[in-house]
Amino acid sequence: MKKRILPGLAVVGLATLLTACGFQLRGTGETRLTVNELNLTARDAYGQTVKDVRDMLEDAHVRITSGAPYTLDLGGEAQSERTASYTSGARSAEVELTTRQPYTIIGKNQAVLVSDYLETQRYYVTDQNNIVGSEQQKDQLRREMRRELVQQLAARLQALTPERLDKLQRDADARAAAKAEADRRARESAPPQQSPIDIPTPAR
Repeated sequence: MKKRILPGLAVVGLATLLTACGFQLRGTGETRLTVNELNLTARDAYGQTVKDVRDMLEDAHVRITSGAPYTLDLGGEAQSERTASYTSGARSAEVELTTRQPYTIIGKNQAVLVSDYLETQRYYVTDQNNIVGSEQQKDQLRREMRRELVQQLAARLQALTPERLDKLQRDADARAAAKAEADRRARESAPPQQSPIDIPTPAR
């Protein structure tokens, strides 16, 4: 059975984990990432998630510029919900909310260095007698989940030191060079294509 954590406890637990990793929540002290500059792109360039990520990077003293050697690209955010359980009277139900945010770190020559996703879940109880209140609760949870995803991303980025990124870039360059060499050899070993033979048309 999946262990369910109350939203408040989840935030406290995450804050403790991130602080242990060296990342501090906004407003609680100095926050720095090991990457000094990044380019930031997103499928939903004007969405709230990319705005929150931009704020997080700026708070962490990361310069956001299109000329940066590495690009953080946010894919399309996927939100889903499902009914987890029903009450005996079927007047209310426990609903599971899930948000998944894919992201990619792109290096030189458009090489994909990191491709991963962030995910978080919350539970809330719907009340058929208070639909408006249930919707407000869901909206509040979605906002909390977005903040948690941004905090998860900050922790992931903090682990990507310049040395780690350089190694990922070298590995990507080596794979690209190996593929180019394999393609070249395949072309050289392929049998030459014969030119079509022109068959003269009999004179009438």
